[in-house]
Amino acid sequence: MKLQRPRIAPVIGAIFVVAFLNPVSRAAETDDRGFQLCGVLRRGLKDYSNHNLTAVPSHLPHSTQYLDISYNPIHRWDADQFFGLSQLCFLKATHCGLWVIPPTVFKHTPGLKVLNISHNSLSFIPAISLKRLQVFAVDNNLYSSYKIPTSFGDLKALDLLVLGSTAATTVRFHDFDALANVSLNHLFLGAGTPWRKYDSGSLARINLQNISLHVSFCEDFIMLENLLRDLAEARVRSIRFTSVFPDTCRVKGDHFFKLRTMPFLQRLSIESTWINSSFMEGFVKNVWLSPLRELLFVNITYNEDTAKGFQLPTINQSISLRSVTFNSVNHYQYKYPTFNMSSKAFSELTYLKFSGTGMNILPCGVISTLPCLEILDLSDNLLSESGFWWFQCSYASTFPKLQKLSLSRNRFISLSFISKKIQQMKTLKSLDLSFNSIHLDGACFWPAQLIELSLGNNNLGNAVFSYLSPNFEKIDLTKTGITAITQEVLSRFPKLEQLTLSFNSIQVFPEDLSIPTLLRLHVDQNAFTSVSREALAGLPRLQTLIAGNNPYFCSCDIHWFITAFNKSLLPDWPFDYTCSTPPSLTGLSLSEYKTSKLSCEMWLQAVVALPVLTAVCTAISVIFWKCDGAWYTRMLWTWIRMKRRGKKRSNLLKNASFDYHAFISYSHQDSNWVDSQLVPSLEGNGFSLCVHERDFVPGEWILDNIITCVESSYKTLFVLSKHFVQSEWCNYELFFAQHRSISTQSDSIVFVLLEPIPADSLPKRFLRLRSLLKQQTYLEWPSDERKQQVFWASLKSLLHMADKAVVLRDAAQDILDRIPLLTEQT
Repeated sequence: MKLQRPRIAPVIGAIFVVAFLNPVSRAAETDDRGFQLCGVLRRGLKDYSNHNLTAVPSHLPHSTQYLDISYNPIHRWDADQFFGLSQLCFLKATHCGLWVIPPTVFKHTPGLKVLNISHNSLSFIPAISLKRLQVFAVDNNLYSSYKIPTSFGDLKALDLLVLGSTAATTVRFHDFDALANVSLNHLFLGAGTPWRKYDSGSLARINLQNISLHVSFCEDFIMLENLLRDLAEARVRSIRFTSVFPDTCRVKGDHFFKLRTMPFLQRLSIESTWINSSFMEGFVKNVWLSPLRELLFVNITYNEDTAKGFQLPTINQSISLRSVTFNSVNHYQYKYPTFNMSSKAFSELTYLKFSGTGMNILPCGVISTLPCLEILDLSDNLLSESGFWWFQCSYASTFPKLQKLSLSRNRFISLSFISKKIQQMKTLKSLDLSFNSIHLDGACFWPAQLIELSLGNNNLGNAVFSYLSPNFEKIDLTKTGITAITQEVLSRFPKLEQLTLSFNSIQVFPEDLSIPTLLRLHVDQNAFTSVSREALAGLPRLQTLIAGNNPYFCSCDIHWFITAFNKSLLPDWPFDYTCSTPPSLTGLSLSEYKTSKLSCEMWLQAVVALPVLTAVCTAISVIFWKCDGAWYTRMLWTWIRMKRRGKKRSNLLKNASFDYHAFISYSHQDSNWVDSQLVPSLEGNGFSLCVHERDFVPGEWILDNIITCVESSYKTLFVLSKHFVQSEWCNYELFFAQHRSISTQSDSIVFVLLEPIPADSLPKRFLRLRSLLKQQTYLEWPSDERKQQVFWASLKSLLHMADKAVVLRDAAQDILDRIPLLTEQT
């Protein structure tokens, strides 16, 4: 079979593909692994990188879990540098110029699991004794030997070890003896420079699963063959070569022949290197005849140095290879490369990836000559509808077993056209169209077997749901411009198990949300301020919820989510969940937001408040009774009423004038109290009183005096006692005062109760008084001196309204007295 691109598409530039994808860096892998191991909380994360520090900060809290002091001129650590940091799990100190690490520096950090001290000036690999250490990166330092300290033999938990120094160009036989009893999962080795010497057997005795080698072997291919032999003896399952051949290297000979006899090797990756077509032929042949099941080419530059391009003859042998990846391939020549190989070489492949290769037309043979292919990844290319379904291709079948197709990061536009063409792929279950320029250009008719669709990073809006199939079980609409979701829309997908709506602008969950089949929901990076209890109640089978990085409002609305929701369903908890408002709590982790259940549950507040309120009311009632509160209340009420009535009668009083503030009606047997208490207290404060013993006009009838005094007084003040109700004259005074009050429509009667008088003990002639006492408020003379002050204040307030009228009367009388004098002078 000849796999060659049709020479139709235009070529721009000498190298028509410039796609580039960096391999996973050691630092990124170390950091990612560290965060997985430590589960760092925000309050435990301290980043002091690029702070121009010369020493480790001494004020670090004991709760520190992650500490980054990278890019600071901290050249040495003292023995007690990390005192008090018993919870420290992740320590990163890269690019510090560090050259001294005392052996006991980590005695205060027994829980340290990740230590990254790469890119420093250490002259030897430090002796570390941390029993819980799992990740240790000490690459890009200045040590000249890979000799591992004996203390590494105690690092039983060590899983990932990163070593590499440009000064270390020799690997000696006993360098890795300390790791003989350590079950190491992954070893990074090398700093990109060639090795001058490798002693055979150096790596053969390590219990190792995966190895990544950043070493150039161009100057000594025998060293490469010895290394492969040792890795075969160590039963390594995965090998990654980075920069194995530099640009100027001319590879001659079959140096990967050993691959055929490595029964445990399952995965081989060639990254960031230069590969010629002449080398490629021999290398691929060895791979095809080896037990390898997975082959990867990542970020390679391909140079076609043979006249006929890549030629691979027919191989009459069963092939173990099941997965091939080309991720970021740069072509050196100004032409399309040529590949000629037997279709049998690909017949057993189940996974094929051509990503970042600049492909704009899919070779015709790929579509119909890969009978076992289940996954095809053509992401990050230049494909469009016409390039993928090339009109010149004719084929009997289209990917007969293909289940998953990725067309992400290409140039596809028409969703309706794609849905129609996908009908030809009878077994396809998953389609990825993310990062394209998809338009909703018409009705879509998806095949029934397609259950997974990704349309992320296409500007589609809320209408996208109308173009999807009800058979979909997994839908990815990341960053598609969705602003709202409704139960009506989601009810169209009765089989939905996974819904991804990350990076949109959704503000609320519909409270009537009900998706009984949903297992995974991604709503991170939206505009949610809280998570509705009612909405999540409609997801009974939910196993995973990712809802971090939303602007949460820390209040009672979020309290249930913090305290009651099952956190095992939140893989991003608690690091990605923080308060956005109120401003005083901005940046606070939701796991650290504390509010009581009592302050948020209304029914609980009522349950607690009822007995408390009852107790408070009881206590107030007791105090009220003990302190004669009833009497003070009556006095206050009387004073208030008099004030209000005084304002209402102010207009009437403007045209009235009085001789006295009050006429005092009392029994002569109570004269002692009147003369010693009442009269001095009121007249001493400027009030004018009419007292019958003093102010009645001699020679006039008593009744006339009573009538005159009542009518010329603002108020009539009755001093009530047992003696009062026995006096006939007092009854007359009461009668005239009541008659005057009715005729003037004013409340001119004031009662002062000198002593208690039972209403049923009043004589019949005082029935009028009995009625008044029931209708009208009265003042009661207290025996307590403190209460007497309140009594006088209340009484005075009743009489103050007469001041203006009395003044007017005095002014008028003065004028009348002066008129005769003025007449005589005339």
